[in-house]
Amino acid sequence: MVTRVAVIGGGIAGVSAAHHLLEVDPTLDVILLEMESTLAHHTTGRSAALLLENLGTPSTRILCSASLDYLRNTPDNVVDAPLLTHRQVLHVGTVAQDEAIDRVLAEGINSATTPTIEVDINEALRLFPLLKRDRVHRAILEPDSADIDVGGLHQSFVRGLRRAGGRITTTTRVDAAIPDGDGWNLDTTDGPLGADLIVNCAGAWGDVVAARADIESVGLQPMRRTAFMVDGPGLDTTGWAFTADIDHLWYLRDDGAQMFCSLAEEAPSEPCDPKPEELDVALAIERLNEATTLGIRSVNSAWVGLRTFAPDRSMVIGLEPSRPNFIWCVGQGGTGIQTAAGAGRLTAELALGNCLPAEFDDLNLADVTPDRFR
Repeated sequence: MVTRVAVIGGGIAGVSAAHHLLEVDPTLDVILLEMESTLAHHTTGRSAALLLENLGTPSTRILCSASLDYLRNTPDNVVDAPLLTHRQVLHVGTVAQDEAIDRVLAEGINSATTPTIEVDINEALRLFPLLKRDRVHRAILEPDSADIDVGGLHQSFVRGLRRAGGRITTTTRVDAAIPDGDGWNLDTTDGPLGADLIVNCAGAWGDVVAARADIESVGLQPMRRTAFMVDGPGLDTTGWAFTADIDHLWYLRDDGAQMFCSLAEEAPSEPCDPKPEELDVALAIERLNEATTLGIRSVNSAWVGLRTFAPDRSMVIGLEPSRPNFIWCVGQGGTGIQTAAGAGRLTAELALGNCLPAEFDDLNLADVTPDRFR
């Protein structure tokens, strides 16, 4: 019988899983362990935070759909303000990118609440006036997307967890997890800890945590993504779309008086606290100045986040076949914020051996469980 649960990782995946475990079974003793001094120090706190239903693998899109009700109708007692602010997403392409435009357009026809549509160049320029007309051959629009308040979403799960009696400890690294009868004895920097169940939500460190429990890797690969802030155009940017190159060569959006920009790269990395590289920032500036009239000359601030993928780019959620009291919830890639509620609920239900709710009826579990890598 499961009574003590140790959730490893204080990012969006960990707090959601911990919250949903107690929502499913309020009698559990749940403790969340975070190795840093603050929660959400790494990827969660560095996300572009966009709700984009037409993103990721089929299983990822189902998890996004399963998260929509929480994002749109978050319980009032865990948030101070709505989590979503409507923002359209515009993808643009040159003549050479016709095939990519057609592919993304086709993928978005049936996979989102509001289908992806093609818009003409004049409409694209209205939605993002800084685009250079001669660089836009075609454009497609995700009309019902939104900015997500990442801090508010993360805090909602923290509040729910704490109000249900869950505990959170920071500066607590798990150095080893040793089987102890039907449970685990965890060797942590804060002392020994017993648990019936481990939930691995360690993000880029997911395989590292597994190795400390003598469990085989699932092949996670963290990928760098560079982002930075620059001065805005000095215009009223109300209603401007989040705008991206169709082949993920760059993206940008307004952020108050500044512009949030990214190279949108995927560069392999070790699990770490990455720092921006001058060449990456320079390449992003070059691409953005070719595509827009922003005329970037300097950067106000820059950072790098890690987006971690499994080999097939679908998430890894479920019981470890070799140790069914070890649960995975990793490999969110660039979709961890918008799928957090659904992924946390799925993790909790699978961890406790329950029947899945109706929102997962279309999900093929073989697409997400770790069995596919064994």
